[in-house]
Amino acid sequence: MINKKIGFIGSGNMAFSLIGGLTATGVAGKNIWVSDPDIEKMTPMASQFNVNISKNNTELVHATDIIILSVKPQQLAIVCSEIATAVNEVQPLIISIAAGVLSQDIEHWLQVDNAKPITLVRCMPNTPALVQSGATALFANAQVNNEQKTLAESILRAVGLAIWLENESDMDAVTALSGSGPAYFFLVIDAMEKAGVQLGLDEKTAHLLAIQTAFGASKMALESNDSPELLRKKVTSPGGTTEKAINILQEGQLEPLFLKALEGAKDRSIELAKLLGNAT
Repeated sequence: MINKKIGFIGSGNMAFSLIGGLTATGVAGKNIWVSDPDIEKMTPMASQFNVNISKNNTELVHATDIIILSVKPQQLAIVCSEIATAVNEVQPLIISIAAGVLSQDIEHWLQVDNAKPITLVRCMPNTPALVQSGATALFANAQVNNEQKTLAESILRAVGLAIWLENESDMDAVTALSGSGPAYFFLVIDAMEKAGVQLGLDEKTAHLLAIQTAFGASKMALESNDSPELLRKKVTSPGGTTEKAINILQEGQLEPLFLKALEGAKDRSIELAKLLGNAT
């Protein structure tokens, strides 16, 4: 149980999913604050989860122990500058879920002259957090203690898997793999569904079979002690239909193509981090 007051600056989908996960695990809505310039955006949260809402970010900082920065990356520098004085007065744990923004930039935007260092955890969640099935990587700066790491992990575990990185530079690879990863699987599901239709199935049947097959395969991989490679070999009979399809995919250089795709996503993540850091 998390017995701290948690504040969300920004009320987008990820904030909504985290609040849903937190309240489902026993965190009282009265201990959660949300701030956003648009009161109407926060109304469903207040109604569904009984959380506190405000248009004043500074007021939220003073009311809470943990601040979750859940605004768009392009807005983060402005928001950090706005709350910097309050953050340095209160010294809360800061958790950023803004994609692509480096810790050093967030620390710089929050820093006030002669103030204590910022206590910061940077996270890279992915969109399945919206259905409590997310995968999140976390990186803590040197000021974060073990208790604070446990708090940050508990918050992100409310919506799925949470793992720690020792090096922030690995966040770019995480972005390429799990951050962007759901889109790759949606692409595969869509391709299989369309192929099923081309083979004569009706759209609804192809749709349901493709989605359930993806779900079942993921569940098996998650719950099994076998590697995905071994699981694939176990369901690939020599001379059978699965082997025929796998051979065609491998002849098409599927694995090198995935490596090339993820390398491109990682390189773009690095580029965007530089652009966002130089935005101010």
